[in-house]
Amino acid sequence: MGPRPSRLACVDALKAVSSQLIVLHHLAFYGPMSDAAQSLAPGLIGWLADYARIAVQVFLVISGFLAARSLAPGGVLTLESPLAALWRRYQKLVVPYAFAIVVAIVGAAIARAWMHHDSIPAAPELAQFVAHILLLHNILDVDALSAGVWYIAIDLQLFALLVMALWLARGVSRQWLSLGVPIVAVLAAASLFWFNRDAHWDIWAVYFFGAYGLGALAFWASSPGRSLLPLVFLAAMGVAALAVDFRLRIAVALATALLLALARRGGWMEHWGSGGLSARWFARLSARFGAISYSVFLVHFPVCLVVNAIVFHLAPGQPWWNALGMAVAWGASNVAGAVFHRYVESADPIRAVVAWLIAGSPARSKTGIEERAGG
Repeated sequence: MGPRPSRLACVDALKAVSSQLIVLHHLAFYGPMSDAAQSLAPGLIGWLADYARIAVQVFLVISGFLAARSLAPGGVLTLESPLAALWRRYQKLVVPYAFAIVVAIVGAAIARAWMHHDSIPAAPELAQFVAHILLLHNILDVDALSAGVWYIAIDLQLFALLVMALWLARGVSRQWLSLGVPIVAVLAAASLFWFNRDAHWDIWAVYFFGAYGLGALAFWASSPGRSLLPLVFLAAMGVAALAVDFRLRIAVALATALLLALARRGGWMEHWGSGGLSARWFARLSARFGAISYSVFLVHFPVCLVVNAIVFHLAPGQPWWNALGMAVAWGASNVAGAVFHRYVESADPIRAVVAWLIAGSPARSKTGIEERAGG
């Protein structure tokens, strides 16, 4: 029997679909299988290689939406210690991520034994590995050990920027005036109209805060019974940013933010899948794939590399065998993600050991997906 639909089943559905698109994007973009299979479906593989990566924007918006929900549901920061919150976020992200980096290193080593290809990361140096664990690999410009790891570092930066903005707002606000939402709106506007238009900023949170901020603003604007004006403002800001400089990634982020806001405001975010049999089936499937989305994101690339290497060794350049290999890699990525979620991401013993190594004593931990970017 599958998992029961989550209270935010609409979020699960978005995460499930987006995570699959990211896996398919990397399958189409990296490795020789897509090159060999290109002749069978050039339009589809080309679209996945060029456009499916924009699904990352959905995760950015969802992360901002969920961060606002947990940090400041009323627009005012509820945490006593911002630094402690940032440290907890780092641990939630990095514990499974560190294990995934080890899996990626092993997967790349296996792939190198079977083929030579530009998509295979070189054997890591110690400093490179440490930079990844500290989430400084983007800033230090070291070669990535797996596809998509830049996102984990950006997620932590975005969370830190939101926490600090809300902490500053709480410090200067008065009883009759709360500045949390306005400050986040200003930061989001600065990103949309300035930083996000300059790729030189793409290793910093300010480049992505437009999408993340839209998610946070969508949560605050969508309280049932609240005036529609905040939601109209959010939509107007996004449309204006697109009018100044149309970017498909921002259009997707704006659409996602509005969908989340309307779902919450209309009450059907919580009741998604309460209709007919097909709706309930879809909700359960979304809940399952949404729950493992972060794990799938973390481990899919080494799985795809290994399958690429095997197919390259056994059937180089044969379109149908390579297309079958892509399908196998896609399925294997989800199986590996489910296993990783069960035994690593959700495993209390692993978190307890890590907490003991870091703090010197066992610490209680929570299980499951907890509002992180990959979900």
